[in-house]
Amino acid sequence: MEGKQQIANADLAESSFQDVNLTGGKFTDVSFAGAKFTDVTFAGATIHNVDLSNANITDVNLDGLRIDGVLVTEMLAAYEKSQ
Repeated sequence: MEGKQQIANADLAESSFQDVNLTGGKFTDVSFAGAKFTDVTFAGATIHNVDLSNANITDVNLDGLRIDGVLVTEMLAAYEKSQ
């Protein structure tokens, strides 16, 4: 199935997506609680009003990533320097 899809008020719990192109997709009022993302590109994505509590991010390219306007690489460098 190709082309623009609109899904609303759907329970897709336990779904699996492989080799899917969601470029330009919009996700509003969506729960990814407990979801796993592997080999995913969020380059150029905008993430707003998101709850990342207890999230675990590993093996990640942080080049240019900003949180509230602050470069994450600079935050991590400052943290490592203070340790």
